[in-house]
Amino acid sequence: MKSRMKNMNIKHMNIKHMNIKHMNIKHMNINLIVLALSTTLSACVAVGPDYVRPNNTLPATYSQPNDANAMDANQVQTIQGDWWQLYQDSTLNALIADTLKNNTDLKLAVARIEEADGYAREIGAATLPEVALDVNATRSRVTESGPFPVFAANPRANYNYQFSSSFELDFWGKLKRAKESARAQLLATQYAKEATKLTLTNMVAQYYLTLRSVESQLNIANDSLRSRNESLALTKRRLEGGVASALDVHQAEVSTSNLAADIADYKRQRAIAEHQLATLTGQLSLKLADGNLSNLPIPPVPPAGLPSSLLENRPDVRQAEQQLIAANANIGFAKAAIYPSISLTGIFGAESIELSDVLKSASRIWTGGLNINLPIFNSGRLNSRLDQASARQKQSLAQYEASVQSAFKEVNDALVNLRQYTERENALNQSVESAKKALKISENRYQSGYSTYLDVLDAQRVYNDVAINAVLSRQARLAASVDLFKALGGGWQQQEKVSTNQQ
Repeated sequence: MKSRMKNMNIKHMNIKHMNIKHMNIKHMNINLIVLALSTTLSACVAVGPDYVRPNNTLPATYSQPNDANAMDANQVQTIQGDWWQLYQDSTLNALIADTLKNNTDLKLAVARIEEADGYAREIGAATLPEVALDVNATRSRVTESGPFPVFAANPRANYNYQFSSSFELDFWGKLKRAKESARAQLLATQYAKEATKLTLTNMVAQYYLTLRSVESQLNIANDSLRSRNESLALTKRRLEGGVASALDVHQAEVSTSNLAADIADYKRQRAIAEHQLATLTGQLSLKLADGNLSNLPIPPVPPAGLPSSLLENRPDVRQAEQQLIAANANIGFAKAAIYPSISLTGIFGAESIELSDVLKSASRIWTGGLNINLPIFNSGRLNSRLDQASARQKQSLAQYEASVQSAFKEVNDALVNLRQYTERENALNQSVESAKKALKISENRYQSGYSTYLDVLDAQRVYNDVAINAVLSRQARLAASVDLFKALGGGWQQQEKVSTNQQ
């Protein structure tokens, strides 16, 4: 009896031992499956080309000769901030501040950034499993007169809830490329906003310079008009005294009337410039006090050895590069669509005809599955999409190269304009002084009877034209400096030299 019990115990122990081994083997198989799946996922690479920045074929520096007053190129640091502060004009600063706050183009750019951010987050969410909860409660009655008997209560209730999940395994990097493209598009919209900001600040500065220039021209014209009215009055008195002829009077009247017409046009130009500033700033009732263009200082002259690599600071160039990155990533997305897509699906929940039983273990339901979708025949549709993505990438590359080349040209143009307008303004300033002296001499000679009134009219015309041209030249010089800020994507400032003796 004892021996039989002993044998039974030994058999029981063997069975138990076999069960333990079976459980261990099962556990090992699960670990191997998880390990194999993890290894497979980690070994997945994104198909399609990785982005490589195109080679820069631009010259190392810009083509303009150096300037004695220019800064050292090695001490230049670009800044993306408030370059307009260099003009030291509180009115200009306030106008640009209002523009950055109220302009509708900037509001539109911000809304586009928000849209691109939402799309990028949507694409990023696709890389994570999706889980949904579905809860149902129904009550129904089936016919009892049918061919099949009714085994349950009639009418009956049905209660169920289930969690469902699906997840696409990104073996070919399709989701990764989509996320890369969406992120690049988001950055492109952010740089687009910066480009819009740079354009708007440039426009405000240019219209402000135009307004101040017109005011200076208007002041010159008013001064000339006063002088010509005095000459006209003098000529009439000389006519009454028999010293001058009626021809002199009529010539003086024509000269005065023409100048009055110019003054009316200057007032029109100022009003239009002020209206444009009102629209840009969002302050439609804007009224600006009179100012003087000559009070605006000339910003520091940049060095001729300015490196062309500073073009990378331009927001439109950065925007074009991000669009190129997005187009490059879309090639991988289109290529991954040709390969099989593998998805995991699962459902877990419970179902019961009694609400009180729906949480019991006997009511549980679950489903797990693996879905593989392999394109076999689609008449070349997927390959056509890949060709389209490749063509768009080439277009983006051409646009990027064009934006860099255009930016390089704009900087060179602004540099030569700034230099030549400076020389022109210096020459015209000397002409203004000479024309003023010539006008004074001609007036004295006419009053003394040594010359005709035609000499006075000619001297007045020359002085007025030269003075107006000097104002226009200063406006052009300041406008060229504004264009240079825009072309470089911002302003510049000189770094302080670090002494070699400093410890």
